[in-house]
Amino acid sequence: MDVDAGHGAAVEGALPAQPADLPLTRRLRSLLAWSTAETDPVSQLVRTHRNIHSGTDPSVLRRAYTIAETMHRGQFRKSGEPYITHPLAVAQICASLGMDTTTLVAALLHDTVEDTRYTLQALADDFGPKVAHLVDGVTKFDKAFYGQAAEAETIRKMIIAAGKDVRVLIIKLADRLHNMRTLGVRSAASRERIARKTQEVLVPLCERLGIQKLKRELDDIVLLHLKPEEYNRIARHVHDRPGWDAYLAEVVARAKTALRRNRVDAEVTSRPRHFYSIWKDTLAGDHTIPSDLPRVVVVVDGPATDCYAALGAIHGTWPPVPGRFKDYIASPKNNLYRSLHTSVRGLKDRTVEVLIRTEEMHRSAEYGIAASYRFPRTGAGTAVRDEQLDWLRRVLDWEQETADPAQFLESLRSDLAEAQIQVFADGRQVLLPAGATPVDLAYELGTERGDHCLAARINGRLAPLSSYLDDGDVVEIFTETEKAPGGFDAAPRGPRREWLDFVKSPHAQMQINRWFADHTEPGISIADKVRLGRAAIGLALRKHDRGLASDLPLLRLSEELGYPDLETMLVAVFDRVIGPDAVVTQLIDLVDHRQ
Repeated sequence: MDVDAGHGAAVEGALPAQPADLPLTRRLRSLLAWSTAETDPVSQLVRTHRNIHSGTDPSVLRRAYTIAETMHRGQFRKSGEPYITHPLAVAQICASLGMDTTTLVAALLHDTVEDTRYTLQALADDFGPKVAHLVDGVTKFDKAFYGQAAEAETIRKMIIAAGKDVRVLIIKLADRLHNMRTLGVRSAASRERIARKTQEVLVPLCERLGIQKLKRELDDIVLLHLKPEEYNRIARHVHDRPGWDAYLAEVVARAKTALRRNRVDAEVTSRPRHFYSIWKDTLAGDHTIPSDLPRVVVVVDGPATDCYAALGAIHGTWPPVPGRFKDYIASPKNNLYRSLHTSVRGLKDRTVEVLIRTEEMHRSAEYGIAASYRFPRTGAGTAVRDEQLDWLRRVLDWEQETADPAQFLESLRSDLAEAQIQVFADGRQVLLPAGATPVDLAYELGTERGDHCLAARINGRLAPLSSYLDDGDVVEIFTETEKAPGGFDAAPRGPRREWLDFVKSPHAQMQINRWFADHTEPGISIADKVRLGRAAIGLALRKHDRGLASDLPLLRLSEELGYPDLETMLVAVFDRVIGPDAVVTQLIDLVDHRQ
């Protein structure tokens, strides 16, 4: 959907293919191969789906495929393949994750509303409102109407839709993964542009949702297209490692023996690292050759306490490397990833990385938010899913406070790119961006707490509100309604402007700006009134899922309403002479009638 692409380099393969002309003979050859290679194109999809969800009825998948194939008939990808190969591949990726039938139907139809005459209403009539919501959530805005704002508006629309149903994001990630797999027919400039956008938003989004099954491959393909020489260097290293498999097999065998001796029931497997991970560690350690430590995974058949028993067995067999132990069970990552990580001096005195986790942790580590769909009876991924919904709700709070879609997209990029810390407040763990302050924490605990924050105590000591918080800090927030220590109860009400100089989270920044917009100081300038009036119109437009690529429609409306210029109308909106909702109603009517 997002990228029209064709045959590209495999993840394990060579450099990206260069763009090529697509003569009629190649297109016909592709059509013939498609029609003869698989008499029932849906059969593999059905098999994958029923292997995980055995009781499902495949008839709805076949019906969805038939409609999608009919609607896309005559459309081709840049590779010359029939376009239907793309939605079918996206559905296959979703099926491999273990997603439910509703998701697979939406994946098959995800481009029909955008690219064919099939309407959203027809789709809802045929397959119900849930499928229609998922398809609408991944349907792009029209660039002709939204101009340069189309991409940002599309991302914002997708996030809003995901707030109601997170499966929107899973379809979007599967869609991008297939397009990245087939990126090779694009020009070099297009490959770089698409790979960079994938790296900035979708890869960190995949990480935030905990879906390592998709993230690993996305990481590798991004590396392939952004740094092809480095990718090939890593590929040659992985291909040429002498005795690698034999060494790992011996490590796995010794680890199994040690676990049995300590009466820990567990599976042990080798875990090859993906290319991007090797490349990142090579850069971080400034190594002259690729840094690729052997790695094994221990999955215990029992409670979390067995993980620590397994750790003891491993450390009893090989000495641990100092400073290389991390307990992500006691302190999970921001995407709720849980596991014990240790490095030991293994056979032949080589450093070996060991990951130890329960079966449920392993499922969540691999599938993240999708685990609750793949393993519905076990409850795997439920905690991850709930946490990600909390994260989406926080993102939606920013969306409601941001009129400018580009500003929202930039805030989303920043949030996804930021490292995260965990602090403790009000008896619970709170996730914040690295570099956050007590003010960021106060707003995370609630808008009122933030607006009226007076003082903070970090690990039992009073600290300035501009203090940086560290991972694991215990923080107390005092507000104007509480008896704060040190006589702070007489401080003025509301946030201070200087807070904007040090707060880190987009949520805190937007809430502080909102407070000053609502509590306008007497000497506010005309320019500020124009800016805030425009913001009010932008927020009102969001209620209708609309936006503006330029000021031209607003200018026309100001003329029709009798204002001497656009700025005067925007000031009138700020002063509540005319309501922003009334402006937007007339604006939409004006724009729609002129089209």
